[in-house]
Amino acid sequence: MVPNVLSIAGSDPSGGAGIQADIKAIAANGGYAMAVVTALTAQNTRGVHGAQLINPEFVRAQIEAVLDDICVGAIKIGMLGDAAIIRAVTDCLTQQDAPVVLDPVMVAKGGSRLLADAALDALRALLPQTTILTPNLPEAADLLECAEATTRSEMEAQARALLDLGPDAVFLKGGHLDGADSPDLVVTPDASHWIDAPRLSTGNTHGTGCTLSSALATQLAMTSDLLTAAKAAKTYTLGAIRAADALSVGRGHGPTDHFFALRK
Repeated sequence: MVPNVLSIAGSDPSGGAGIQADIKAIAANGGYAMAVVTALTAQNTRGVHGAQLINPEFVRAQIEAVLDDICVGAIKIGMLGDAAIIRAVTDCLTQQDAPVVLDPVMVAKGGSRLLADAALDALRALLPQTTILTPNLPEAADLLECAEATTRSEMEAQARALLDLGPDAVFLKGGHLDGADSPDLVVTPDASHWIDAPRLSTGNTHGTGCTLSSALATQLAMTSDLLTAAKAAKTYTLGAIRAADALSVGRGHGPTDHFFALRK
């Protein structure tokens, strides 16, 4: 059966990030994509020019409508915007047993803040309902209120600290580290696994966090093995980044090519 995968995230009209990227990544990984919109943004490859958050009760209504009718195999959560929306989503997930992938979207690629500082406590309260948390290094530092990791040992210490906040696992993305490699770390209470890959030279990385977390949610809907799903999601994301230069979208940080496999 094709797994039904729900994205709860903001909209990116330029198509490179947010629910647009989620839908593409879910479909490319073999899932049937559904989307609950938490925010409308005015953005392109050069930055975010504005954002309009959706009423929390309407976010709740969207989620309840999907869950009332459709068997959901996995849930990916992206941009939530403020504490009220986070609490609405948290309430809706209380009775769900599908795996939940939380990408803690806080700052856009161009530097625009996408999560109110006052909402961090509400976001931390969502972590115990999360199967796997997928922060990059700046997001991890925000959640832990500490300096950003600059070494692998600091990455591992921060991943363990995030695990103590309640998620079942942490996929800490190391793309912000210096060096020729782009190391990611998957941590569970029992083990740590490094997933290494060479750093790709491209400016087309808009929406990579959305893409990875959506691919991971879809893979989790198809396999119960977390590490297998994580490796498959990273392999897919690297392929999408590697093929991105074939696209010509905008004059800033371009998107990845989600359907690169179809163009081979």
